[in-house]
Amino acid sequence: MTDKRREKLLPVARWPTLSEASSARWFQPVKLGPVTAATRTWVPAMVPWRSNEAGECTPEVIAWYQRFARGRPGVLVVEATGIRDVPSGPLLRAGDDRFVEGLSRLVDAVKRASGGETKLFIQLIDFLPIKRRPARNAFISRFLTLTPALRALRPELDDAALRAHLESLDDDVLATLLPARELEALRFGLRERVTDTHLPHIAALPQVLPGLFASAAARCVRAGFDGVELHFAHAYTMASFLSALNTRTDGYGGDRAARARLPLEVFAATRAAVPPGFAVGCRFLADEIIEGGNRPDDAAFFGVEFARAGMDFLSLSRGGKFEDAKQPKVGASAYPYTGPSGHECMPTTKLPTPWGRNVDAVAEVKRAVKAAGLETPVVVCGGIATLDQAEAVLARGDADVVASARQSLADPDWLLKLRLGRGEEIRRCLFTNYCEGLDQSHQVVTCHLWDRLKGLPDDETAPRTADRRRLLAPEWSAEMTRAAPSK
Repeated sequence: MTDKRREKLLPVARWPTLSEASSARWFQPVKLGPVTAATRTWVPAMVPWRSNEAGECTPEVIAWYQRFARGRPGVLVVEATGIRDVPSGPLLRAGDDRFVEGLSRLVDAVKRASGGETKLFIQLIDFLPIKRRPARNAFISRFLTLTPALRALRPELDDAALRAHLESLDDDVLATLLPARELEALRFGLRERVTDTHLPHIAALPQVLPGLFASAAARCVRAGFDGVELHFAHAYTMASFLSALNTRTDGYGGDRAARARLPLEVFAATRAAVPPGFAVGCRFLADEIIEGGNRPDDAAFFGVEFARAGMDFLSLSRGGKFEDAKQPKVGASAYPYTGPSGHECMPTTKLPTPWGRNVDAVAEVKRAVKAAGLETPVVVCGGIATLDQAEAVLARGDADVVASARQSLADPDWLLKLRLGRGEEIRRCLFTNYCEGLDQSHQVVTCHLWDRLKGLPDDETAPRTADRRRLLAPEWSAEMTRAAPSK
């Protein structure tokens, strides 16, 4: 680590002693509905791209979660896992009974690795189709819908000749002629929205999704998980129903109550499909960040409604939307963490204050839930990398559980090191988003602080990617602390 990068880290005046850590709020138990976590530490869902095209729980997936479990977080959440049995690249799936056996092996491995201490949840997700950005001429010649308005431009031309004419136009001229959605499809790739109710499968989402989520959750019960986290956040289907941009007119869009209707129906179906001792909560956004999107007061409303409905925990994230995503290259798909909302979701040290950027918004949700007379625990994340940060959040009552993703990726043992009074041995995340860059390009996710380490006893046996990156953080040992990143 260069001195310049060290200077950008959040200062730590002194790491806690073993005695101090044992009395820290962060390391006290918390009830999450029917499940009690041994500590208020939480590793959120991260997609590591270690499954396969069949969506199976590969040995690499199992090893990934075992490694986190050895750090003994209170709760470990398995990556976003699809509720449909449809091709979705190397992402985990729970959309068919054939996935139960692999997920069971994952659960068993985590329980063994954590000595039974870590509670294992799994995040369930639905997402709508998104296409890659097409080449300009390919889009115009093959995919562009020739609307009456376009045909009226040159009524004497047949379809082929009209498409050829449009191809010949300057980009700026073409942009004035195409409907907004067609122009977006050209520049970013076609993306379906929950408001596309002219499409039968979109119109039918409220009838289809509760059953899909419930069935997937029931499979997770059979696999041995302690709970599920319903994914109502970021750029995906359920978050889009909650969004202020949801203008559906079928009772599932418009005002806040209508936008919360499907999420509540999904929860009700899921709760009915699992036993009483199984936790069911959700992840949603404290602030969408995007223009016209939800703000913390919207999140507070939803938090109260979810708590009243009986959710066992509320985990809040921030941003990560398609609406302000960076334009992808031709042949690539839009990625919802590349624009301003994405930078808020995963803040880096390029921002003046990347630390704890979501805390104030989450505190507003927590206050609303408490004011409603409800005790549903609230989970906060976003730029949390020290015990002092977590303790301050808990002491103020801004949240009940504090989650850390990227710091946990940089050092899966960091929570255990804190608890043992060995904080000086923590490998501290630099918040450069090297890992996010790998995720964006759908490469196996690793951390640059350890994926090229040399001089370790397992150099010859450590599993590696095709480009020779370590797949797993080195085990905590004296050899590891003496190793240095390769140049």
